[in-house]
Formats: sequence, C-alpha cells, structure tokens
Amino acid sequence: MKNFKKTLRDKPAMRWMMLVLVSTLMFATYWFQDFFSGLKGLMESEMGFTSEEFGRMIGLTTIANIFGMIIVGGIMLDKWGIRIAGIVFGGLATLGASITALAAYGFFGDEHSTQLTMMIIGRIMFGSGLEVVCVVATRTIVKWFKGYEFALAMAINMGFGRLGSAMGIALSIDIGGGSVPPAVAFAATLIGLALIVFLIYTVFDIKLDRQTNVGAELAEDEEFKFNDLIKLITNRSFLFIALLCVSFYAAVFPFIQYAPDLMVNKFGFTYDLPQGVDYFSLFGSVSLGNAAIFIGLFIFGIAFSMVPAQMKTFGKKLISVLVIFVFFVLFIGSLWGTLSVWLTNGPKTASLIPMGTILFTPIFGSYIDKKGKAASVMILGALLLIFAHISLSLFNSVILGYLGLLSLGIAFSLVPAAMWPSVAKIVKESRLGTAYATMFTIQNIGLLAFFWGIGKVLDMVNPSVIEAMDKARTMLESQGLSTSEVAEQIGLMKVAGEIPPYNYFWPIFMLVILGVISIFLALQLRLADAKQGYGLEKPFGNIED
Repeated sequence: MKNFKKTLRDKPAMRWMMLVLVSTLMFATYWFQDFFSGLKGLMESEMGFTSEEFGRMIGLTTIANIFGMIIVGGIMLDKWGIRIAGIVFGGLATLGASITALAAYGFFGDEHSTQLTMMIIGRIMFGSGLEVVCVVATRTIVKWFKGYEFALAMAINMGFGRLGSAMGIALSIDIGGGSVPPAVAFAATLIGLALIVFLIYTVFDIKLDRQTNVGAELAEDEEFKFNDLIKLITNRSFLFIALLCVSFYAAVFPFIQYAPDLMVNKFGFTYDLPQGVDYFSLFGSVSLGNAAIFIGLFIFGIAFSMVPAQMKTFGKKLISVLVIFVFFVLFIGSLWGTLSVWLTNGPKTASLIPMGTILFTPIFGSYIDKKGKAASVMILGALLLIFAHISLSLFNSVILGYLGLLSLGIAFSLVPAAMWPSVAKIVKESRLGTAYATMFTIQNIGLLAFFWGIGKVLDMVNPSVIEAMDKARTMLESQGLSTSEVAEQIGLMKVAGEIPPYNYFWPIFMLVILGVISIFLALQLRLADAKQGYGLEKPFGNIED
C-alpha cells in the first residue's frame, strides 16, 4: 500500500460539502432555465406572448452555444481552471438573468416588441454562461470525486439542478403572485446569490490545488490543440454518446417548457391553486411550505441512495431501505391533502418530471458506481422516453398522463446518471472541459430546434386559438383594462370555453421520433464500447487516478 498525505478531497465530509457549494450554482441556473414553463399561460394573457414567441425566447437562449460558445468556454476551463471559468461564466449568467428581469419590468421600454427583444438578449447572455457553468460543475466533481463516489456525486449534482427546475416550474407562478416580472426578478436574484456561494467554494479549491501541486502539473501539461477536438469527434464512442445527448435532451428539455400548458389545455388542469384548501405551510407561508416539500423529496432521494450504501451487510442494507421507505410513506401521507390538489394543477403536476429525478437520479448513480451497465441503462431510458411521449400525445387518459410524466422523470434520471460519468471514462481528464463543452454545443442545436419548433407547430395547428386570443385581448384593452386585469379576464374566458384549448397532439408526438433515435444511438454506443474497451458496462466506483 502506498503512503500518501491526505488532502481535502480524501475527507468525505469535505468532498460532500464542496459538492453542495458547487451544486448551489446548478440549482439556481436550472431554476432560471426552466421557471418560465410555469408562466407560459400568464405570459400569453398578461404580456401578449404567442406560443411561437415564447418558444423563440426559450430557444434562442442556446443560440450563442450553437456557434461554439460552450467549446470556447470548455477550452477556457481547461486553460484557466475551475475558479476563473466559474466566476466569469457564472457572472455572465447572472448579468443575462438581470437583463431579462429588467426587460420583464419594462425597464428598456414597455412596448411588446422591445420587451421580447430585450428578454431574448438577456436569455442569450444567460444561456452563454449557463452551459459552461454546467461544465464547470461537472469538471469540479471529477476533481473531487474521481476514485470515490463518482457517479453518485454526479447524480446528486444533477439532482440539485433538477430540484431547481422542479421548484422553478411549480413555484414561480406562486412567487409572482399572478404576475410575470416578480417571478423573473426572484429567479435572477437566486443566480446572484449562488455566485456568491461559488466564491466561497474557490477558497477551498485553492487550498486543494496547493496540497496536490496541481498548478505545476497544469503548467507541464500540453497546450490545447485544435487536433484534440478532431480526435474527440472522430472517436466512435464519444460521437455516439454526444449524439445521444442531442436526441435525448431535445425530447426532454423543450417538453418541460410546454408541459404545464399541455396539462392545462389537454386535461383541463388549472394554472392557479384553488382557494379554500388547507395547504401545507411553513412559518405561515404556503410558498415556503411548497418549497419544503420539494426539498424533503430531494433529501429522501439522497437517503435512499446513500444510507444503504454505508451498511456493511445485506440485512442492514435491507432494514435501512425499509426504515427510509416507511418514513417516506408517512411524509407523503401527511402531505396528501396538498399533494392531491397539486395533481390537478398544471405547473405542479408537470414538476413530476424533474421531481422524478430528485428521487431516482442519486439511486441510479449509486447503482452505476457499484454495478456499471451504463450503456444498457441509457437504452432503458430511451424506451421510457418513447412510452412517455406516446402516453401524452396519443391518449386523453389522465392516468396515462401521470404515468407518462413519471416515466419521463425516471428516464431523465437514468440517462444522465449513466451518460455524464461515462464521458470521464472515454476522455482523459485534462480534456474533459472541452469534451463536455463539445457535447453541450451539439446538444444545443437540438434544443434550439425543438424549443422554438414546438411553439411554432403549436401555433400552426391551432389558428383558431390564436385568433380568439387576439380578439379577446383587443376587446379588453379597448375597455381600458390594465395588463393584470386583461390577464385575469382571459383566464376566465379560457375556463368558460370562450377561448378554445390548444391541441398538443402533433407538437408532442414528433418527440417520439427522438426516442427511437435515442435507442439506436445507445445500442451503437454499447457496440462501440465493446470494441474500444472503455468499460462503460463495468462499475464506476474505485476508479484509479
């Protein structure tokens, strides 16, 4: 056995504390990425956004990344290191979020076209920082957890991101109090606070570098060459996993943006929670109570994956699982009055997608650490993706709708829990920043196409809805009503059936094709790995440095 001096990363408590600090930035950026999803109907009625304009604003978030911004960021990460890259691109995301919030308040002008343009500019700046922040977080986990609980740490980090998505989707309409600008301002403030937390992390990162003499190692490392990028994209295993990243995420992230509106229009769910219900509250606040429910679910997800893993015998593992399960059932039972109402609300129900990842991603990450089977897990995730979109497009059953959302949440846990640790087996550590950035760049092409495309197709197949909405808004504005009063009246007209619901069949059914492509690519990845020998089907724990 080799003698070695313990560093910060060799102390479990320190590793996990660093994970929490870095994951705070993931939580905040994912909140800002997805929170507009729960506001789509309100943006139509209050701000006059069409589905195409909503999709354009969300889709163009990725435009700079399509033209190589993430690759540039990944190269900068490999050259500058985690600290500088995190501060620079986290700051860019914060600035973009702030511009979006100011635009929502009409700071740059209250004309519709001006608000839309400036919100898009803010989202583009935010998106340029967002993806590199994700790469920074992933690269940080490799630095602190390689050789330890690697896949589990990756999964928990993604769980923090999904927690941000779930809470953003479900809670923004409550936080906004029936108005869009306050919800945008709150989301932008979260990113600023998270950036401050990241600055705290950098203090520990500097100490670790000094302990490991990483600065000297980086100085001796070969400079980045364009040929490194060519080697990446001509590696069959990396190419298939990158293309799988595109097809899978393009079928999930764009859907999340429209899911609350789909539940409202297809299944008759509500945007606002009904009055007169005794909701769970914390310190007298229902919004805090709702947030606490999501955090509670996240804690249970971590407990299911981490506590049994610490037990030495099978009997103790089984007992620990049963104990946690009993407490989980009691937790759900005590909140059933609130949760049962959530299941008739569009934003709250749609949050089942990232909520599923909160529960399952850490569990699947722990499984991959111990058992491997990463490529096979990705195939299973793609199958669940197809089932989910067929359930939500072809059928009008609310039960199938719930199952579809839950399946999508599980798929959204399986595939990322296997995909991102697999890249660290395929690519050497000194080029991981570039590798992850390349994947995010390719992924963003698909995201732009489907963020915008779903909205465009939705408008194309629902001309009567667009016409009725425009007539209603013109009539109400001519009566001198304020924007909030117009939004309220349009909402009432939708409930009364005076404005017809959107038909979501074609916009969602076209995502089934992406599921089929994902299965093909996952199969090809498994075949390529069998030839190249990266060991994606082998356990991920105890990786040797």
